[in-house]
Amino acid sequence: MPNLESFIEELFNKHRSIDDFLPDIGETRRFTENLIQLLFPNDPCENMAQYHIKFKDSRLLLEKLLVSLNNRLSGSVEEHTGLFFDELPVIYGSLIKDAEAICNFDPAVSNLQEVICAYPGFHAIAVYRIANRLLRQGVPLLPRMMAEYAHGKTGIDIHPGATIGESFFIDHGTGVVIGETSIIGNNVKIYQGVTLGALFVKKSMAARKRHPTIQDNVIIYAGSTVLGGETVIGRDSVIGGNVWLTESVPPGSLVYHTSTIKIRASRDKDEYMDFSI
Repeated sequence: MPNLESFIEELFNKHRSIDDFLPDIGETRRFTENLIQLLFPNDPCENMAQYHIKFKDSRLLLEKLLVSLNNRLSGSVEEHTGLFFDELPVIYGSLIKDAEAICNFDPAVSNLQEVICAYPGFHAIAVYRIANRLLRQGVPLLPRMMAEYAHGKTGIDIHPGATIGESFFIDHGTGVVIGETSIIGNNVKIYQGVTLGALFVKKSMAARKRHPTIQDNVIIYAGSTVLGGETVIGRDSVIGGNVWLTESVPPGSLVYHTSTIKIRASRDKDEYMDFSI
């Protein structure tokens, strides 16, 4: 049996020799939540000085996270941090359009604040837009950690590498999966359990488009699966619930299953003893 003390010492020295450390998981979550709260503050008692301090703290927190990835960054930690915070107005503008899309389409919403505070779909989209910005800057690993945090919290799995247009709406959201090379246009609405995935998983396809393209104004209802990098859902289409699609459909399509319904009379109940699911 190996000696525990020797094992601990060996493990410690092994980790000390690693050039690239991992961003701290707890601080990654804290940065993500702090930034969303800064973009959408809910404390009316704060003054401007306190608000500036919180922004400064978030900036320092991002710098600390990026230091752990310093050997893998194309530029300096300061350059990446500055570039990201310079893009915050653009991120905020996109998120306002997302929130407005939810507010305008969902009859259960009373106001914009309800969307921002209580909708898991909006939270997942917010984390995606932040993580996507960092990924586009060439920041490794951290965007994926942020996406997985949102996945665990909301049940919505959006890869930060996906391309998503304006006014995006995820309703309910649990079980939604959006793959890395998905392309989603403007004004798209997706319900719970929808998967935008690859036809099959193969490591050699890593650099290829593996996930579908969803054009503008498409609605995809609950439980539907759309697969394949060459699959295109044409603009203004509606994909019904529980549809399985592996080929393109033209603009303006309505795709749905026709259910077979058999109504059994109570007097015939003895004739239906055998069944299969």
